[in-house]
This record gives sequence, C-alpha cells and structure tokens, in this order.
Amino acid sequence: MKQFLHPRAGWRRLAVASLAVLALPSAYAAGYPDHPVTVVVPYPPGGGADIFGRAIANALQPGLKQTVVVENKPGAGGNIGMAYVARAKADGYTLGLGTIGTQTINQFLYSNMTFDPERDLVPIALVSTTPNVIAVSAKSPYKTVADVIRAAKQSPEKKLTYASPGIGSSVHLTGAYFEAMAGVTMLHVPFKGTSASLPAVAGGQVDLLFDNLPGALAQIKDGNLVRGVAVTSGERDPSVPALPTVAESGLPGFDVTAWFALYAPRNTPEPVIKQLIEAARSGLQSQVIATNFATMGAKPGTLFGADLAAFESAERKKWGGLIKDKGITAQ
Repeated sequence: MKQFLHPRAGWRRLAVASLAVLALPSAYAAGYPDHPVTVVVPYPPGGGADIFGRAIANALQPGLKQTVVVENKPGAGGNIGMAYVARAKADGYTLGLGTIGTQTINQFLYSNMTFDPERDLVPIALVSTTPNVIAVSAKSPYKTVADVIRAAKQSPEKKLTYASPGIGSSVHLTGAYFEAMAGVTMLHVPFKGTSASLPAVAGGQVDLLFDNLPGALAQIKDGNLVRGVAVTSGERDPSVPALPTVAESGLPGFDVTAWFALYAPRNTPEPVIKQLIEAARSGLQSQVIATNFATMGAKPGTLFGADLAAFESAERKKWGGLIKDKGITAQ
C-alpha cells in the first residue's frame, strides 16, 4: 500500500536535506586535515625556494595540527612542480610553493605552459620576500658593480657569463634587467638550482652568480669560495649590511625583490582555503619565523588570499613588459 506524506512532512524532509547540503563545506573543513599535507617545491633542494618551502611547511603545522611534508619536483623553471599542483586533487592535501617565476614570469617565457597560474591556482599566503644578489668567485678581479659593467663593455666579443638557478626564475630576469639598465649584453648560463650554479662560479667556469640571497648567503659570509658584489633590493639587507645595493653602485632605480608564496589547486573548498590562510597567517607572524628569516636575508610575507592575488597582477605587468621588451624566451 502506498503511503502519502502530509505536505508539511515533505517540506520538513526537504528542509533537513537542504541544511545537510549547506553543512557539507563546514563538515569538510572540520575534518580537515586528517592526514599529512604535502607542500610541493618546484625547484631542487638547497636553494631559496627549498628553504622557504620547508619554512612554511613547519609554520603551518601548529595551525593545522597535522604533519606537513615537503616534496621537491624541479624542472622547466618550476613549471613541472606547479603543473603537478594545479592538476592535484583539490582537497587541501597538495599545496605548492609558487615563486615570482612560476606565478608572474614563466607565462611570458614559455609557449607550452600546461597550466594557467592565475586561473588554476588559489593564492593562500605570501611566504617571504628577499633580495637577489650578485656574487663572483673569491678569486675574481671584479669587486664592484662598476667593475662588472666596465668589463662587460670592454669585451663585447667575449661576453661576460652569468649563472642562475634556471631559466624563468626571478634570478634570470634580474640578470636581464641588469643588462637592460646597464646597457650591456651578457651570456646567461642556466643551471639546475643553486647547488650547481654556485660551484660553477666559485670554480671560475662562469663569471657572475645571480641568485636569491638566502641560497648564497652562507657562502658569501664565509668568503672562501664566492664574494658578494651587490644586492638587488632598493635598500641594503641587514643580513649583509656591508654589501651595497645595485642602485647605489651606479644604477639608480634598480630594485628587484624575489618572493615565494603558497598555493592550492583551483576548486579547493573555501572553508579549507580559509583554514590554510589562517594557519599560514598565524605561523608567519611568529617571532621564530621573523628571526629565522632575518638571518637569511628575508622577511615574512604579509599578504594573504585576495591581497596576494592583487600583488601578483601588478608583478605580471612589470615582468611581462620586461620580457617582451628584451625579447626573452625560454629556448
């Protein structure tokens, strides 16, 4: 026999069902995370990206009350690792450490990008900002920016070479920016990370090292293998106060700061994004992080979510213009 529901009973069931659907995101967030979270670093171990990837992984753990591990997936200027993150399940368990390179530079360099950094990744937190640095072998005759520019102008047929941790990194573009402002042409020699580029410069195979300051700071302070020439930021960095800026060394207005930020795949539930933002905000505000970053020539980030997205947009305009003007490609 068929049973007929009273109209009110039907509405009650519908209301209960609707409430259950509305509660799903909250329930999702409440259960997140119930197993370890992975931060993908799209560069090799040892460089600035790796350092900050591990720093944000540690900083997230108290807020998430869960283990956060780092996985290095280098290649193609960071594109391989970030494409992996973009394609990952959007559940908050796979995050990526994007950089000024992967998020605002590569799309103007590579014709075969397999992801859109603006559309396919959700900004969570600016992790850190840091100057880049110019260094030379400890045995190099070049001691100042003026020395480098003079040498580059005196031998155009035998170009000065500069090493970077890879094509498309902010370090590569810093070198291109330096060429443009100094009116010189040098030969870019890309390496697979700082662990390869620094020894090449120290050994004299390449004339100049352009690198994120944290990746080369220990060796610059030691001074036995490489010697710092200048930092690329607008002001001197407290970690190496004796090292002048490029701007004060003969190229007024030169100001390049690298940055690193945390991202989740598109369509990650909003409650999970909010939870990650709050965990990152709390972790990055700790005095331990501030002190630790200061010793590396870096500052903790202060932009989250939509504010980080707006910052990225401005950076894309800056670097996109430079790349087009210089005709730089990833070939």
